This record gives sequence, C-alpha cells and structure tokens, in this order.
Amino acid sequence: MAAAAELQGKYQKLAQEYSKLRAQNQVLKKGVVDEQASSASLKEQLKMKDQSLRKLQQEMDSLAFRNQQLAKRVELLQDELALSESKGKKNKKSGEALSQLSQEQKNVFDEDLQKKIEENERLHIQFFEADEKHKRLESELRSRLEVLEMEAAQHQAVVDGLTRKYMDTIEKLQNDKAKLEIKSQTLEREAKDCRVRTEECQQQLKNLHSDLGSRLDESLRIIREKVPFNDTRSSQYSALNVPLHNRRRQLKLRDLVSQALAFVQDLVTALLNFHTYTEQRVQIFPVDSATDTISPLNQKFSQYLHENASYVRPLEEGMLLLFESITEDTVTVLETTVKLKSFSDYLTSYVHFLRKILPYQLKSLEEECESSLCTAALRARNMELQNDMKRLTAVFEKLNTYISLLALPSTKPDRLLRTNFSSVFTHVASALHGFHDIMKDISKHYSQKAALEHELPTATQKLITTNDCILSSVVALTSGAGKVASFFSNNLDCFTASLSYGPEGGMEFINPLSAECMLQYKKKAAAYMKLLKKPCCDSVPYEEALANRRILLSSTESREGLAQQVQQSLEKIAKLEQEKEHWMLEAQLAKIRLEKENKKVVDKLKNPGNGHWIEASQESSPLLNTAEQEKEAAMEKVLREPVKCTSLVGMLTMTACNEEVPEADTREDLIKNHYTARIVELTSQLQLADSKSVHFHAECRALAKRLSLAEKSKESSTEDMRQAKQSITRLQDELTTTKRSYEDQLSMMSDHLCSMNETLTKQREEIDTLKLASKGNSKKNKSR
Repeated sequence: MAAAAELQGKYQKLAQEYSKLRAQNQVLKKGVVDEQASSASLKEQLKMKDQSLRKLQQEMDSLAFRNQQLAKRVELLQDELALSESKGKKNKKSGEALSQLSQEQKNVFDEDLQKKIEENERLHIQFFEADEKHKRLESELRSRLEVLEMEAAQHQAVVDGLTRKYMDTIEKLQNDKAKLEIKSQTLEREAKDCRVRTEECQQQLKNLHSDLGSRLDESLRIIREKVPFNDTRSSQYSALNVPLHNRRRQLKLRDLVSQALAFVQDLVTALLNFHTYTEQRVQIFPVDSATDTISPLNQKFSQYLHENASYVRPLEEGMLLLFESITEDTVTVLETTVKLKSFSDYLTSYVHFLRKILPYQLKSLEEECESSLCTAALRARNMELQNDMKRLTAVFEKLNTYISLLALPSTKPDRLLRTNFSSVFTHVASALHGFHDIMKDISKHYSQKAALEHELPTATQKLITTNDCILSSVVALTSGAGKVASFFSNNLDCFTASLSYGPEGGMEFINPLSAECMLQYKKKAAAYMKLLKKPCCDSVPYEEALANRRILLSSTESREGLAQQVQQSLEKIAKLEQEKEHWMLEAQLAKIRLEKENKKVVDKLKNPGNGHWIEASQESSPLLNTAEQEKEAAMEKVLREPVKCTSLVGMLTMTACNEEVPEADTREDLIKNHYTARIVELTSQLQLADSKSVHFHAECRALAKRLSLAEKSKESSTEDMRQAKQSITRLQDELTTTKRSYEDQLSMMSDHLCSMNETLTKQREEIDTLKLASKGNSKKNKSR
C-alpha cells in the first residue's frame, strides 16, 4: 500500500510538471514562430538591399567606363592641338583662325570635362555613402539574425530536453510499476512456497533426528565393540595420514615456481649488470683510474662491488633447487618445502652484502657532490639517489624477513602460527610492489642524472657508455620487479589456498619430521596401488578410429573392383606367359636358321671359287629349290654390302664383306642383345603403365565414394542450415510482433496517461476557481 501511495504521488507530481511544461511549450512555440517571421522579413530586406547594391555597382562601373572614354578623347584632342600648333608657323593666317577655333573647342571641352568630373565625384560620394549604409545595415541584420537563430535553437533544445525528460520519466515510472507488480506476485508465490517448504522441512527434520539418533547409537555400539585403538584425537598421529593427492594443484604449483624461476633469473642478470657497471663507473668518475688515482673510499667500494657475483648468483641456484624439489608426486606445503630455507639463506647473504656496500655508495655520491664539476641540479639528483638506495636496502631487508618467516614451518614450525601464513604472503606481495616503486624512482632519477652528466664539458665517451649501460640495467630491474610483483599478486590466492597439511580442525603445529614420514608413507601407498593396478588393454584413439572408418567406407565399395582388377591381371599374366612361350619357340627356330646361315657363309668364305662351289652344291644337293638359291644370293649381297640395323634407339651400320667369322658372330650377338633389351624395356614399361592405371582407377573409385559421402553430408548440412534460417526468421518475426505490440501498448498507455493528466489538470483548475469564487462570496458576506 505504501508503494502504491508513493507511486500515486509520483504520478500527481509528474502530471503537474507536465501541465507546466505544456504551458511553457506553447509560449516557446509562439516565440519561435514570431522569431522565424521576423527573421524571414529581415532576410527579405537583406535581399532587397543586395539588389540595390548591385544596381549601384553597375552604375559605378558604367561611370568609370565613361570616364575612361572621356580621358581618351581629351588625350586625342591634345594631340591634335599640338599638331595644329606645329603647322601654324607655315600658315599664319590660317593658323590664327585655327588657333581661335581650337581655343574655343578646348574651352568647351574643358567645361564638359569639369562637369563630368564633378558629376563623377558626386556619384562616387553617393555610392560610398550608400555602400557604407548598406554594410552597416547588413551587419546589424546579420547579427540580429544570428541572435534570433541562437535563441530559437536554445528554445528548441529546451523543448526537446523537456520532452525527452518527460518521456524518460514516464517510461521509468511504467517500468517501475510493472516491476513492482511482478515483484509483488513473485513474493506472494514465494511466500506460499516457503510455507509449504517449511512444513516439509519440519517433517524431514523430525525424520532426520530420529534417523541420526538411531545411527549414532549404532555407531557408538560398533566403536565400543569393534575398534580397539583410535588415534584421531591426537593431531600428531593424524599428521601421519596420507592426504588425497591433488595432481592438478601440484602441476600448477610447479608451473608457478617455474615462472618465478624465470623472473628471478632476469632479476639476477639485471643485478649483476647493475653492480658491475656501477663498479666501472666508480673507476672512471669523478676521477678516471687510468689517468689518476681514485680515492681510497672508491677503491674499497669497487673492491666490494667486484664480489657481487658470489652473492647474487646463489639466488638463482636456490630458486632452481626449490623448483626441482617440487614434483608431481610430492605434497607441496610449507612444511615440506625444505629448499625454501636455502633460498632464504642466499637472500640473507645478499642483504648483508647490500648493507655492507650501502655506506660506501652513499659516501661515493657525496664525493661526487663535492666535486667542482657538480652542479646544483646534479647535486639534487645525487641526494635523491642516496635516499633511493637507502629505501632499496630497506625493502630487501623487509623481503628477506618475510621469506625467512615462510621458511620457518619446514625447520622450526613452532616459531610461526599457521593462522599467520596468509598475512605473511600478503606482506611479501606488498614488499614486491614497494620494490617495483623504488626501482621506478631510481630509474627516473638516474636517467635525469645521466642526462645532466652528459652535458658536462669533461664527460668522456667511456662515462656516457657506462651511464647508458647502468640505465639499461636499472630499466631491466624495474621491468623484472614489476613482473614479479604482478605475478605474485595475481597468484596470491593460489599460494594462500592450501598452506599447510595437518589434522582437520587441529590447531597444533606439525613437525617437519612428521611431514617427511607422511611423504614416505605416500610413496609406499603409491607403490602398493601401482602393484594392484592391472594394465588395461590398448585401445584405438578416437581420431584414428574415425580415420580408419573413413578408409573402410571408401575401400569397402572398391573391393569388388579390386577383385575384378586382380582377375584381369591374372588373365593378362596368362596371355603374356603364352606369348612368352611362343616367342621363345620362335627365337629357337630363328637361332637354328641363323646357325645354318652362318655355316653356309663359312663354307663360301672357305671356297673362293664360287662357280665350282655352286656346281658342287648343285650336284650334291639336287633337291635345293629356287627359294633357297634366292636366299643364298641375298646373303651374298648382304655380305658384300654394309649392313644397317635401325631401331628405336638408333641405327647400327656394319660392313662384313672382308670380315672374319668372329666379327660376324659379334655383330649378330649385338643385334640380338639390342632387340632383347628393347623387348624387356617395353615389357617393363607396359607393366608399369598397367599398374599405374589400376592404381589410378582404384583411387578414382575411392574419391568417387568420398565425393558421394561429402555430398550427402553437404545435403544434410544444407538442410540443417535451412531449418536454422527458418527458425531464425520465425523468431525474428515473433520478436518484431512482440516489440510492435509492446510499443502500441506503451503509446496507448502514454496517451491515456496524458488524457488523464489533462482531465486532472482541468478538474484542479475548476476546483481552484470554485475555491476562489467561494472565498470571494464569503468576503462579500462578511462585509455585508
């Protein structure tokens, strides 16, 4: 009810403001219309003045042109007069007459010229006055127009702002009303649900009380009867229990320590460079050791700085040992990180080193200030660096203190309460941020100091180079300190999440010896579980199984094709074997014929009398037919002429007319070997082509199968995309319809609200009028 009353009061105030704004809006609209009309009339007047100005400008131009014509005419007349005077000596009489005539004409022209000049001067004055008046009027009208436009813009902005404010207020009130109604309904439903749940919870609570009571009695009976020894009351014995192994936490801690190791390595490198380059600077400024003897103070300071590596490098070694001690199988807590003590000791030794060199560093800066070349600005920078070095040593001491506290649980656990672990980590983070801030100040002050020293007339190139090196090392230190500080702050929750291992709810300190025994028990338990664990059979990875399935799908369909190809290959092999046997028989027959021909050639070569040999052969071989005679004649011709052997490889030419028998055999062997090698080569090429064609055919079938599968998947994807587009279109249509309906409802509610406000305003005005009338009547009655 209170919310409804408050909402009604807001609506009444809003209606009053709306009526006021409407009245102001009418006045502003009237003013804007009047100003627009006046600006239009002023623009019209300005246009008319521009037209009159252009007319006067045209008249001015015409007068100037007329004046030019008159001036040319006067010059022409003067030239004629001069010519006439020169000719006057020859004809004196005619000259006198002409002189009189020219004098009269000259007087006339002078009078006309004087009149034109006076008229031109008068027109110039009028034109100048009209132009000045027009400019003055134009500037006034323009200024007035700008003022009116500015006022109109301001009025329009006020009207727009009020309208926006009114609409925002209405929308906000409507939203508040809808939210309140929804909230009231929700609260009513929640109240009903809460009442129902309360009854159910009460019933469940009664059941739980009875169940827990029975279970407690049974547990106590079992403990009394079955448990002979119970060590849970002692936190020292509970500390020997092996905790649950959190491999993810161990890996995360190892990763964090590896990042910290990288940051510490960067810091160690930067510190080594800083101390080394500082030693070089002490050797060359303010006195160069190469030309003169430096002060005993700087000699001692340089000697101490030369020992910086023995104090800085162990920091990296200590962090490396800490990183190697954290493995996946260990339980990393403060009680088990024994290597943190070694890192703390190395840091303590480095802090002692900083304390040792701090007085010498301060005195060295004072010695630079006492030098004659030191200016006031350089002296101020040296004083700032003295303060920075003191702060740097202090922050390292602070950091060493907190890290020593973190190393206590692994050596002396009774020196640090477990409840203080998180606060120590927080202080370490703040100390690292302080270290970063100090390094930023040192970097800024040293850069200013180096810039001032470079401007000194005695600044050598060695000093400039050394200053640049020191500045680069300081910048590296600043960057490393910032990285370490941000890293520790970002992972502070991880460091403080699980800081110590011990009995649940136990408040006693845990002995490091107990933690070591716990780790031994953990190793034994892991070994026992490893013995119990049976090796699982190997399984195919999911990606490999998918790839095998695709290959199987693509090769299953081509199995029949491969079988057909094997059958065809077997048939081709059988045919090739038959052809091989056929050609082997042909080769044997050709060999026999060749031997016969060779014998005949040998006989011919042995018997030089061809005629007797022919007759004897005819007598001894009466059955020799004409075909054999022709062959013999051809062979004789072949023996007499050069033999040409043409193949795909080339052409072989040999002459056998006067050769002996071994050379003929060699020739035949060469021809035979050539054709045999050629046949073997062509056969291998044919087999290679057949195998390639078979392989390409199988690949084409597999690709066709994959293409069909890809087309099917594409069709399914296209169908899914079409359905998704349809659903998106439907949802967009529904959203548009809902939005339009909400906008219509809001507009109707706004119109209704405006009409109600107008009615309310009229009623209030009538009420006020009636009240005034009643007051006037009462006064009249009183006066009577």
